[in-house]
Amino acid sequence: MRELDVKFISEAVVEMCKDSNYILGEDVIRAFQKGLEEEVSPVGKEVFKQLLENARIAREEEVPMCQDTGTAVIFVELGQEVLLVGGDFEEAVNAGVRQGYQEGFLRKSIVRDPLDRKNTGDNTPAIIHVKLVQGDQVRLVMAPKGGGSENMSTLKMLTPAQGVKGLENFVVETVRLAGSNPCPPIVVGIGLGGSFERVAYLAKKALLRPLGSPNPDTFYADLEDKLLEKINNTGIGPQGFGGRFTALAVHIEVFPCHIASLPAAVNINCHASRSVEKVL
Repeated sequence: MRELDVKFISEAVVEMCKDSNYILGEDVIRAFQKGLEEEVSPVGKEVFKQLLENARIAREEEVPMCQDTGTAVIFVELGQEVLLVGGDFEEAVNAGVRQGYQEGFLRKSIVRDPLDRKNTGDNTPAIIHVKLVQGDQVRLVMAPKGGGSENMSTLKMLTPAQGVKGLENFVVETVRLAGSNPCPPIVVGIGLGGSFERVAYLAKKALLRPLGSPNPDTFYADLEDKLLEKINNTGIGPQGFGGRFTALAVHIEVFPCHIASLPAAVNINCHASRSVEKVL
């Protein structure tokens, strides 16, 4: 059994809050470069130039790449051989978010209640997903989620009879209705199966995969490619100005489900597909 003081979790989260908002992953940068090379719309090409320049400035000057620095979403893989000591785990994560958003001059976007709308002032509480795994390490993934793209996300309890065609129609229609609102080119995370609450988690988890990394199941990898083509054929294009690149990637995560159900969820990410990880 390995002891780990939760203060190290707080320290890691502080840095992850800043890094995730300042530094865009190389997978996203490569996707922007591909878009710049292959986009046929002159306006679309200009959008990709500006996205690349914006990412460079954010990285070099350590400023947020977007004014919406998002909800702090933390995915945790907690090793079963780790004994957390020194305080409460969830409070340690929130303490890191509180400090990270303050030190990083990151916008505080969380309200304490969905209806009274009073801002908490420190971007807490974070959304924390914990999974127990084998081993003696703690893996943290920080993925700030902007409100504009989150608002365009949807969940639908399809019937099994609707099958693949029903899923395709649901996904493409979700993107079409979103239009320019989620700041395309977008990343589309799809959850399929599980239950009402599990499928939304799967859709968000799908956004963590490096852009373009296919589902290990060839059937779903082919479906990802097919959906990406259909989405890009909508012509929405970069920032909604028209063009070939409405989406940079489509990722599907799957879980077994009830015989009477076919839960499906779409979690859209804007072009600033931000995440960073640390292993303690």
